[in-house]
Amino acid sequence: MVNGKKIEEGIRLLLEGIGEDAGREGLLETPERIARMYEELFAGMDQDAAEPLSRQFEVSEAGIVLEKDITFYSMCEHHMLPFFGKAHVAYLPDGRVAGLSKLARTVEVYARRLQLQERLTAQVADALMEHLKPKGVMVLLEAEHMCMTMRGVKKPGSRTVTVVTRGAFETDAALRESFYRMLERG
Repeated sequence: MVNGKKIEEGIRLLLEGIGEDAGREGLLETPERIARMYEELFAGMDQDAAEPLSRQFEVSEAGIVLEKDITFYSMCEHHMLPFFGKAHVAYLPDGRVAGLSKLARTVEVYARRLQLQERLTAQVADALMEHLKPKGVMVLLEAEHMCMTMRGVKKPGSRTVTVVTRGAFETDAALRESFYRMLERG
């Protein structure tokens, strides 16, 4: 659970640590603003993917379901800087489907935490396997990490791609190939 008062105290210390006067006019409300912002950015800490994935519908036949280009924003746990990009989430239903917005909400639940992109990719795949019980899942995330663009090696535009497969997508190369072909289509 996000603790706004502790964040405010921490931001005041941070401001002092970088040589700022936390009491000057332009910074007086900054700790409160940042606390509110962090409550939004880390809202996933108090959420469970079971909630968005609980609304399901029965289907008799369904091929691959792909929701692509799901924009997400997250925070790197190593530097507490943002990383952001697109998530592409596919699953092969086994009698049940979720509403399409629920896939985006599942990405959001896990993105709104301190994260590693690799973990985020796996958490989304595992949540779908657990709650939808599909035949298989494939998740691909591509993101730009501010810790690589504004500091360190300073390589803006570089993207990190992570892929996780579960179930039938792990064992069936044709399914994986179908996923990649579907991503290429506009």
